[in-house]
Amino acid sequence: MKYVLVVLRYIVTSIVALLLILLFFALESCTVGPRYVRSSTPTPTAYKEQPPVSYQGADQWQPAHPADQASRGKWWEIFADPELNGLERQIATSNQSLKVEQARFREARAATRFTRASQFPTISTSPSAAYTKNSDYSPNSPSKVQQASTGDFVLPFDLSYELDLWGRVRRTVAAARQEAQATAADYETAKLSLEAELAVDYFELRSADAQKQLLDDTLKAYTDNVQLTTHRFRGGAAPRADVAQAQTQLDTTRVQDTDVTVQRAQFEHAIAVLIGKPPAEFSLATAPLKTQPPSIPTGLPSELLQRRPDIAAAERRMAEANQQIGIARAAYFPTVTLDGTAGFAGIQGSNWFTWPAGFWALGPGLAETLFDAGRRRATSESARANYDASVATYRQISLTAFQEVEDNLAALRILENEAQEQDQAVASSKDSLQLFSNRYKGGVDTYLQVITAETTELANERNAIDILRRRMDASVLLVKAIGGGWNVSNLPTFGAQRVKDY
Repeated sequence: MKYVLVVLRYIVTSIVALLLILLFFALESCTVGPRYVRSSTPTPTAYKEQPPVSYQGADQWQPAHPADQASRGKWWEIFADPELNGLERQIATSNQSLKVEQARFREARAATRFTRASQFPTISTSPSAAYTKNSDYSPNSPSKVQQASTGDFVLPFDLSYELDLWGRVRRTVAAARQEAQATAADYETAKLSLEAELAVDYFELRSADAQKQLLDDTLKAYTDNVQLTTHRFRGGAAPRADVAQAQTQLDTTRVQDTDVTVQRAQFEHAIAVLIGKPPAEFSLATAPLKTQPPSIPTGLPSELLQRRPDIAAAERRMAEANQQIGIARAAYFPTVTLDGTAGFAGIQGSNWFTWPAGFWALGPGLAETLFDAGRRRATSESARANYDASVATYRQISLTAFQEVEDNLAALRILENEAQEQDQAVASSKDSLQLFSNRYKGGVDTYLQVITAETTELANERNAIDILRRRMDASVLLVKAIGGGWNVSNLPTFGAQRVKDY
């Protein structure tokens, strides 16, 4: 047994020394193919559209209440709505679409570990033991005096390792790591999109609540108008046409009031699905929209490239495409492998681990394609074309990101002015309605003037609610456009790798 331990220690020491030699070759070998340099993209020094006047001087998230700075990871807290906060927290744990992206990230991460294993030798063993007795009547069988049975006991250890002289393995590992990083960014992009979609649906629902409350109050007023015109008709102070006009206005508004409930139900169902619940098991209490848009700092356009996860995903895939060019280039060079085997073999179990039973073999192997009818050249050209496409994709996504920020900045600025103008229109329509109502009661004007004033006043009230809804939606979309507080430093690294150019 002591002799066996000495032999095993010798084998282990030899393998460790061999691994150190292989590691030295791996570190000192070159890497063929281009070094990755992030492609430039047209980036303005400042945004063209100016933020709303209420944003001037904003340098951080500014929720209305509480006054402390909100967590940039939980960007929805800037709206200071506890109901919205509770719904948003359920996205990460319950949304099924997000779980799909999460599973894809885990798959890419496992692929990275699988590919990284190629940087190390593969050591395997396949021990076997057999005892064979030959037939005494078989041709060339030994005489009966001799032993007619033999044993076969083998304990081999096989080693195989590819010397990464041209960087093919390292580039393959780097490409897998960059794809995993891109998949992680895809997850963050999907998460941000779902969070924004939920916030938009939530404010749409609250806007429907505000429209419903307005129409409910209006129906009460119109019901009183029907009673007023009826009393005046019975008293001979008004024609029957006034009663018919008032009743028509009431019925028309009731239809609008009912129609709003359809929209609300649809948004409630959409929110239920987003948080992973069947619509039948979810409901939100009525609460009219009253929240005002918060101040949202946009930063510089150059910062946007670091804050958008979809841009980060495109950049990582651009780096991955660059690695594929190097992998295709390495195919022109020979593949050098080192194969070895060692172990024990004997005809009896008693002499299995003795020195004469030991065996070993070690030697390099080289493989080179001499003719492939242009296959490697086609692969190389395909890799370069894929890289060019990834560069164009990266630039297009960056340009789209700038557009989304500009669009929502313009929308917020214009809608803020429009909201102020609409408030004036609401006040004027109320004054006009009061004036025509008094003149009708005094017998100066017909009821048609009142109908017209009431219709105008209701339209202005509804438009004011709709403008607030659009401002809230634009605020959510602006947060999404600037990355929702995410930063490229949040990408997983999966370890560092040393790469040199050839």
